[in-house]
Amino acid sequence: MTDPLHTDLLALAQEAARRAGELLRDGRPADLGVAATKSSPIDVVTEMDIAAEKLITGFLAERRPDDGFLGEEGAATEGTSGIRWVIDPLDGTVNYLYGLPTWAVSIAAEQDGETVVGVVAAPMRGETYSAVRGRGAHATGSWDGERELRCRPAPPLDQALVSTGFNYVTDVRARQADIVQRLIPLLRDIRRGGSAAIDLCDVAAGRLDGYYERGLHPWDLAAGDLIAREAGALTGGRPGERPSRELTVAGTPGVFEPLQRLLEDLGAWHD
Repeated sequence: MTDPLHTDLLALAQEAARRAGELLRDGRPADLGVAATKSSPIDVVTEMDIAAEKLITGFLAERRPDDGFLGEEGAATEGTSGIRWVIDPLDGTVNYLYGLPTWAVSIAAEQDGETVVGVVAAPMRGETYSAVRGRGAHATGSWDGERELRCRPAPPLDQALVSTGFNYVTDVRARQADIVQRLIPLLRDIRRGGSAAIDLCDVAAGRLDGYYERGLHPWDLAAGDLIAREAGALTGGRPGERPSRELTVAGTPGVFEPLQRLLEDLGAWHD
């Protein structure tokens, strides 16, 4: 049965992501610089991250004033409706700072702690990915109409294309680089796009066989995780666990479990 609340939340998330994406794409200053840093001097925030989050939270709060918020740039309110919006206004900030196209707006809606709606807008691709729990994943782009997303058939692990990302803390990055060095001979190849949200959507769209990363926050993965799962992918953390800061793994069935076991054996979950 289609839940009208979820349909309404999807429409709001899509509109908020569209508006924020247009702001980021069309309003990027030619002299864009770093407004602040977080975990390290290379973990940056720009004025556009902050502006996009304000746009999204303002748009949603005006229409649903009782909802809660969790945003990367500081939005944090409890709300009273049972709905919480989990927002990454600009996933791939370093790409955006350098003028690279792989960045996205990620918006998820949680109901009583479970993600029920996810939207990821990638303006420089001209694509928007979305999912409602139990209703599949879809995308719009340069093609006509809305396309249903399905992850690709599983290859053997040694023929899998897998993406990952790196932390901004030097010691953690060095450990992650060691893991990659040990993984490369066991896979087709590894990619590093710079946006967790887009990587998860690329698993959903059949553009990647798998993805893993350590150090993600809820706003990095909430929307993309739902989109990947609704497209038929499997997601998790360490074996038997949900995705978390310790480890996030996503993959087409047949790739997910061997990749997850391999990462566990390599100790990809610890520094």
